[in-house]
Amino acid sequence: MPGGLEFDVLATTGSSVSKVRNVHGTALKVAVRAAPERGKANDEILEVLADFFCVPRGNVAILSGETSRNKRVRIAGLSIDTALARIKTLS
Repeated sequence: MPGGLEFDVLATTGSSVSKVRNVHGTALKVAVRAAPERGKANDEILEVLADFFCVPRGNVAILSGETSRNKRVRIAGLSIDTALARIKTLS
């Protein structure tokens, strides 16, 4: 799929709610309910990002950091303008 963005994610697990929280430095801070075991938290992070940016789940992938809080993510088919508009909705 043409276009897309790569960016850093700072993940927090064991949260009471799963959502994109805010921007932390140059990373998007994402909290999920799932524990970091057997890929559950990573799957939930991908779901949260897909919902937040209104893209199909299959367009979102973790490029690096699968076992770390610091991840590099790619979202195919997402423009910078759309991403920035969504990020501006965070408070």
